[in-house]
Amino acid sequence: MNVKAIFQAATVEDASPPYNNIHLKVFYPAQMSGSELEQNRGTVAADSQRSPLKVVILFNGFNCGPEQYQWLAIKLAAHGLVVVTFSWIAENFPGMVALTPGVDIKMMAPSMYGKAPTASALPTLLQALERLQAEGVLAGLLDLEHIILGGHSAGGKVAIESAKPEFCSQVVAAFAYGAHTAAGEALGYASGTILPLPDSLPLLLIGGTCDGVIANSSHRYGVTWEQPTTPIIRTFQEAIAGGRGDSYLLLLEGANHFSFSYPFDSTTARPFLDFPATQPEEQLRNLIAEIIKLFIDAHVFSQATAIAALNQMLLAKNSLIATFERK
Repeated sequence: MNVKAIFQAATVEDASPPYNNIHLKVFYPAQMSGSELEQNRGTVAADSQRSPLKVVILFNGFNCGPEQYQWLAIKLAAHGLVVVTFSWIAENFPGMVALTPGVDIKMMAPSMYGKAPTASALPTLLQALERLQAEGVLAGLLDLEHIILGGHSAGGKVAIESAKPEFCSQVVAAFAYGAHTAAGEALGYASGTILPLPDSLPLLLIGGTCDGVIANSSHRYGVTWEQPTTPIIRTFQEAIAGGRGDSYLLLLEGANHFSFSYPFDSTTARPFLDFPATQPEEQLRNLIAEIIKLFIDAHVFSQATAIAALNQMLLAKNSLIATFERK
């Protein structure tokens, strides 16, 4: 299937210039037609036969460019989804200007957590999707009642914390890589605190056994993690009750914090804290994409074959999988 992308810009209403602009790259399954518009402007129609197109919003990690998630966006769009990546430079933390997934710090405080989304970019992104539904190559083709939130690192954290129907009725599932809900002592939490998740929608938590960024950031939470995956495991065990059979924990053997991002960028974020990956990176990415597609097919599209495939993977032995659990 052909995959194409379009660009959009949006203004964050409650942000101050110059940090009030978000730039989107929206990937979609396309249908080449040979039209004059296609030939002259490169505007390629969406594959209307795949509509209505469900939407995935990908939240990047801090200082991780959206192009590092294009590999996944293309795979998901080829699978028949619309995928939104975005770039937002802002000052989420005082004195720290960064490429951000959008973190609402005030909603992370002990007195406020759980009362509203922590993903501060979400309202603006939803408004941008409404405009795409109204005009352009995706007009009338989007299923805006079935939106999946996903992300990496801090972007994964805000994705899973914001996946609650009461916050946004359009969100139906969430996934995250290299993310957890351990609470920082600087925000006023006791050491080792794991914050609860909404626990009302299908959830997929993915992590790597060689995640050096998580391992070397434990001091923020007043503890020393027993292993790099400890806060992810604890998030799965403590932050959600489960019981519906649609919450998953996948730990990848030999994957590190940046196994989710490609191509590797050594100039930004904190890759110097990471441990080396010990498994082939392309194989890890292919498995990540396959699991995410199965998760969406099973719990958003309600495909019985995908549920069966996930059940089989829970039981099968795979050298790239250290742990795969469901509850």
